[in-house]
Amino acid sequence: MTTYELLTIASCLMSVYTLVRIEQQLADPEVRTHPAVKQLEMRRRLSKIAASLAFVLLAIPAFGRDSFGTWMFVGLVAGAAGDVALLGRGARAFMIGLGAFLIGHVAYVVGIAQVMPPSKWLGAAGIGVALPLVVAAIAIKKLWPKLGAFKIPVMVYIAAIVAMVIGAYAARDVLAHGTVLAIGATLFFASDLAVARDRFIARDFTNKLYGLPAYYVGQLLIAYAIR
Repeated sequence: MTTYELLTIASCLMSVYTLVRIEQQLADPEVRTHPAVKQLEMRRRLSKIAASLAFVLLAIPAFGRDSFGTWMFVGLVAGAAGDVALLGRGARAFMIGLGAFLIGHVAYVVGIAQVMPPSKWLGAAGIGVALPLVVAAIAIKKLWPKLGAFKIPVMVYIAAIVAMVIGAYAARDVLAHGTVLAIGATLFFASDLAVARDRFIARDFTNKLYGLPAYYVGQLLIAYAIR
């Protein structure tokens, strides 16, 4: 690992630590009504942008190297765009973010398909295929009564991320850093569960406490695996 890569990863992790601390502060109703909340909100935005920029920068060598690397890099950029969209807190921001992440997962699926045909994914993934399928089924059961007008978009999104995770599991033995990619995909999936819980079931700091680190470490691992 080069010095540049180490510094980029460290920058991302420090930004995530700062982001989680800020989210913890913003979870306090008294802080949200304090005059200094605008400065805190600005720090939240800058920390999130810095963390997202870091995983994109880590993966730059993959862009243009081959079709796999290029598609995966596009997926990371789409994820960073989704992060920026989710800096907002309303329904419109959520839908834009959902769309960006959906594009990202589709790009990941297309990328993985460059190294292994999707027709072989279920067999290659083995028993691991059960994990995303079972977790997705449980999540749908819990979310369905709460989704309202978001039912179709969320179902499409879940299908895309499940396909991405299965693809990552399937490709773990054909890529130099396939296991790293698979772990990254799993953490990304876990972070999406936190986002869904926060948006539709219970909005509290716990979702950010594990969701943000899971997401950023997941994206870092994906970036590291394809670089």
